[in-house]
Amino acid sequence: TRIPLKIEQLHQYFLESSGICTDTRKITPNCLFFALKGDNFDGNTFAYEALNKGASKVIIDDLRFHKNTGETILCANVLQLLQKLASFHRSYLNIPIVALTGSNGKTTTKELINAVLSKKFRTTA
Repeated sequence: TRIPLKIEQLHQYFLESSGICTDTRKITPNCLFFALKGDNFDGNTFAYEALNKGASKVIIDDLRFHKNTGETILCANVLQLLQKLASFHRSYLNIPIVALTGSNGKTTTKELINAVLSKKFRTTA
C-alpha cells in the first residue's frame, strides 16, 4: 500500500540531502533519487542502483521496488511528486524569481538582467 507522505516531510529530506538526482549515472552522495519514467526507460528499475551509489532515499511509484527499510518512498506518481516538491520549495524560499523564455537572446538578456540586479540584490543566474 502507498502511505501518503506529507510534502513537508519530503521537503525536510530534500533540505538534508545533497540535492536531487534523476539519472543514476550522476548520483551524488546523500541525494534524493526520483525514479522518473520515459518512453524507453523506467527509473524504478534503477532504484537499488541509486541506493548502492549513495542516494539517501529513492522516490518510486512501482511497488515491486519498494523496501520497508526507510530508503524507498512509494508514491502514486514520481513526476507529480517532484513537481509538488519544486512548487513547495519555491514557496518556502519566499523570494522573487525572474523567469525568461523565448527562442533567441535568452543568455544575453539573462546576463544583462543579472548585471543590473546584482548591483543592489544578491542574484543567481
